[in-house]
Amino acid sequence: MTEDLKESLTECGCKKRYNQYSAYLREYFNCKVYKITLSAGFSCPNRDGTISDRGCIFCDEGGSFSQAHSEILPIEQQLEASIARLKNRFNAEKFIAYFQAYSNTYAPVGRLKTLYDRAVSHSDVVGLSIGTRPDCVDEEKLELIASYTKDYLVWMEYGLQSVHNRTLEFINRGHTYEDFEKAVKMSQQHGINTCAHVILGLPGETKEDMLITAKALADLGIDGVKIHLFCVLKGTEVEKMHNRGELNLMSPEEYVETVCDFLELLPPSTIIHRIAGNGLSSIRIAPTWLGGKLHTLNMLDEELERRNSCQGKNFAIVNK
Repeated sequence: MTEDLKESLTECGCKKRYNQYSAYLREYFNCKVYKITLSAGFSCPNRDGTISDRGCIFCDEGGSFSQAHSEILPIEQQLEASIARLKNRFNAEKFIAYFQAYSNTYAPVGRLKTLYDRAVSHSDVVGLSIGTRPDCVDEEKLELIASYTKDYLVWMEYGLQSVHNRTLEFINRGHTYEDFEKAVKMSQQHGINTCAHVILGLPGETKEDMLITAKALADLGIDGVKIHLFCVLKGTEVEKMHNRGELNLMSPEEYVETVCDFLELLPPSTIIHRIAGNGLSSIRIAPTWLGGKLHTLNMLDEELERRNSCQGKNFAIVNK
C-alpha cells in the first residue's frame, strides 16, 4: 500500500484499509451516527404489474426490509422506537432516516415530500437516505430530494446489482445498466450523493464480470457502494432454483478474494456502505456461512493486510 493511498484513507477518518461508512459518518458529524431503516408502504413497479408481477428473483416479500413489522407503523413511531433502542444499546447520538423497503421514489412528488418531511422532522435526524430503482426517478423527484441537501446529508441508493444487461435480464430486474447510468448522472447534476447496490456471485457471472462492474462504477464516479453476496432467501425464485440444485454459491474464501479485488479497483474516496450484507437470519437459507458477519469482516481485513493492499490500489493503474 502506497503512502498516498494510506493518506487518502486516513483523511477520510478511516482506520481500515477501505473507506468505511461508519468512519465517514463519524468524521462528517463528529459523533456516533446510526442508520434507521424505515418502511413507508411503497410498492415496486417490478411487483405491481407495471413492469412485472414477480419481482427480482432474489427479492423476498419484505422488499429487502431488514426490520419487518407485522403492520406498517407511522414513520414517526418507527423513528421513535429505533432511536430509543439505538441510543440505549449503542449510545448513538444522531441518525440517518433510511427509506429501505421496495422503491422509495415510486409515488407522486406530493406524497414523497410528505413522507420525507416526516422522516427528517425528528430533532436527532441529520440525514436522509432513499433506496430506490434507477427507473423510478425523474427531474421533478430529484429536485425535491436535492432540496433536503441544504440541511441534511442526503444519499440516493440505487439498486443496480450488476452492470451486465444479460445478468439484469436473468434476475428479472426490469431495467438496464443504461437506466442506472442515466439516474446516477441526473442525481450528480442535482448535487445528490449516489450509492450503488451490487451483488457478487450472481448466476452466470465470472469474477472478471464482477470486476467489470467495479470498473464501471469507478468510471461513473459513484460516491458509495453497498456490496452484497448472492444468497438464498425463503419465498424467492432463487429458493426454487436452489432446491433444484441449479446454483453454485460462493465460498467465504471466494467472496473475500473477490471483494478485495473489487475494492482495489474503486477510488479511495468511494464510501463503502456495506461489505458483508447477510439478510435476515429468519429467512436466509444459504450459504450457511453468511451468518458469521464478524468473521467475514475479519477475513477481509486479514486478506487486505496479507496483500499489503487497500481500496484504490489498482484504481490509479487502471485509469492511467
